[in-house]
Amino acid sequence: MELGLSTFPVDDGIAPAELGRAAEAAGFRALFFAEHTHIPASVAAGGLGRRYWHTHDPFVALATVAQATATLRLGTGILLLTQRDPIITARAVASLDRLSGGRFELGIGAGWNFEELRNHGTDPHRRFSLMRERVQAMKAIWTQDEASFEGEHVRFERILCWPKPLQDPYPPVLIGGLGEKVHDRVLRYGDGWMPNRMAPQDLAPRISALRERAGRHVPVTYFGAAPEQLDALAEAGVDRALIAVPPGPADAVLGFVERHAELVASLR
Repeated sequence: MELGLSTFPVDDGIAPAELGRAAEAAGFRALFFAEHTHIPASVAAGGLGRRYWHTHDPFVALATVAQATATLRLGTGILLLTQRDPIITARAVASLDRLSGGRFELGIGAGWNFEELRNHGTDPHRRFSLMRERVQAMKAIWTQDEASFEGEHVRFERILCWPKPLQDPYPPVLIGGLGEKVHDRVLRYGDGWMPNRMAPQDLAPRISALRERAGRHVPVTYFGAAPEQLDALAEAGVDRALIAVPPGPADAVLGFVERHAELVASLR
């Protein structure tokens, strides 16, 4: 099992590029950034941590990491695609993939904060069909010189949109979530599954069931892992675990990375 890191790239914390350099030097294979475009004040008043509304845009933050590293895989964990225009997002993904030398992975989710979704004009009860169409539309943009798409939520005809991704045919799309229909989504329009907050003993049968349905090895990246879970996650069939890094100033975050670097060697 490979190890990576995941965190909120907060505006008053360690610079994303500095964290990327430290992660790569320590032997971690990936760095994923979370996002929220904003948090409604009414939701924040309920005790939600300030990291949710103090994050850099993940594409901008990961672009700085790409320039500071050479081999580190870069990803979103997760990108709220239901809050983003698919044409603009397709171009951002392709740009980052090319500028990073083909190291980007797109982890996506439909979102849980209904008020946040509504501020983007998204009907929370249609968010999963919207996410599917936006992924399918972006794949059309990435693979067609003159891209067209006709759906319930997304429609465009014969558009020219470059650059195209460096990875062929496009960066891996990792579907986040734990619901009963998440495997349907992975098999229909994803390239891998990104679960979180599930005990390894409960995760193992779900990974087996997913791969049996697919008839192939579906990659699984566990998002937000605790160090004490790693052995059990590996036994459950997880391909890559992303250790959750508490956001904070450089000295605290770099100390965390250094303390956990020995885990990389132990799992090789």
